[in-house]
Amino acid sequence: MTALLQCAGLTRRFGGLTAVDAVTLDFALGEVHAVIGTNGAGKSTLINMLSGEIPASAGTITLDGQDITAWPQPKRARAGLGRSYQRTTIFGEFSVFENTRLCAQAAFARPFALWQSAAACADSGAAAREALAAAGLAEQAATPAGALSHGAKRQLEIAMCLATRPRVLLLDEPLAGMGAEETERMLALLQALKAGHAIALVEHDMDAVFRIADRITVMVNGQVIASDAPDAIRANREVQVAYLGEH
Repeated sequence: MTALLQCAGLTRRFGGLTAVDAVTLDFALGEVHAVIGTNGAGKSTLINMLSGEIPASAGTITLDGQDITAWPQPKRARAGLGRSYQRTTIFGEFSVFENTRLCAQAAFARPFALWQSAAACADSGAAAREALAAAGLAEQAATPAGALSHGAKRQLEIAMCLATRPRVLLLDEPLAGMGAEETERMLALLQALKAGHAIALVEHDMDAVFRIADRITVMVNGQVIASDAPDAIRANREVQVAYLGEH
C-alpha cells in the first residue's frame, strides 16, 4: 500500500512530561490504521501533532513525501489532511447541507468574488452534496444539524471532513457514545471510505477496532509497543499484559 502520511521520531513534551515519545508510523491509502491505548497513552496528542493543531517537540511529518512538520494546520488541511474531534463540532442551527458547504468553502476559496454570496459557489455546493452522499446523509441535507441523532451528527462530522476533499482522515473517537445500530453505520462508512483515503482511527471500542482495522498500533505512556495486523496484536503478549488486561 502507498503511505500517504508518515511520521518519524515524533515527540511532544509538555514541560517535564513526554506525552508522545519518538513515534514512527505511516498511514497508507486503502487502510484503516487504528491507534489504541489507555487514557493518557498519547493517542490524541499524536493526532493533534499530525493535524498541525500542536507543534512537535522533535521528529518529522511528511505528506505524500513532502515535509510538512512546520506547516500550520490550515495549510495541512488544504494539502489533504481532514480531521474530526472527540467532541461534536457542528453548527446546530444551520442545516446539514450548510454545515458541509461551509467546510467545502475552505477548499474552494474565491478571494476575488467579494460581492457574490459564498452560497452561490457551484464548486463548494457540489463538493458538499458529494460529501453528504458519501456519508449517507443526502436525504437529511435540509435538516437542522442540531436535530440529528448523536450517530448522525458524527456522520455529519465525517461529511464535513470529506467536503474539503482530503486524502488522509484523522478520526478521533468517531464511535464515542454510539449505540449498536449507529456503530454499524459508522463502520460501514469507514469501510467504504478507505478505498480512497488513508484513515488514522483513534478509538476505545475494541470490538469495533478489531473488526474494521487493517493495522493496529498500541501506545503505552507515549510510546509504541506494537504495530501489526489485528490478529498479531491480539496474540502479542506485551499488548495483552499492558493493555488488554491479561496476566
